Amino acid sequence: MNKNIDDQIIKDTLASSKTIAMIGVSSLKKEDSSNVIRRPSVIVMNYLQEFGYKVIPVNPFAVGKKINGETVVEKIEDIKEKIDIVNVFRPSKEATIYAEQAVKIKTKVLWLQYGIQNDEAKEIVQSKNITYIANKCIKQEYQRLFLKMNPVFPALKTH
Repeated sequence: MNKNIDDQIIKDTLASSKTIAMIGVSSLKKEDSSNVIRRPSVIVMNYLQEFGYKVIPVNPFAVGKKINGETVVEKIEDIKEKIDIVNVFRPSKEATIYAEQAVKIKTKVLWLQYGIQNDEAKEIVQSKNITYIANKCIKQEYQRLFLKMNPVFPALKTH
């Protein structure tokens, strides 16, 4: 458990946020359509949508495609509406790129998914008063803090 950020900050973040830019959501490819439902990014996106969040997928390799009913954009600067959380499903070494983009669009939170953390990204966003949450799954945190569930990761859906 990352003690750098307490539960109240995470709970307040999730309660006050409406729109999430999700970087690294996997696009559906015909040859692997049976596997796409099990991709953690797609599971997390779908889950957040079920709880009322607008989740905009960001993936430069799938621009214009639809994932869970939302059109994929190339980069977060392409999103016209206010983004509350920039949620990242990309390697830790890329986090500084997304930290700089988060600062540029003046988001409230940079959230790096489970297994992702980067001290330079943390410094970049915190210097601009943007909340930094790392190495935590946004879906797991929602379940734990709002639904009082203790989930396992990844929770795979079977359709």
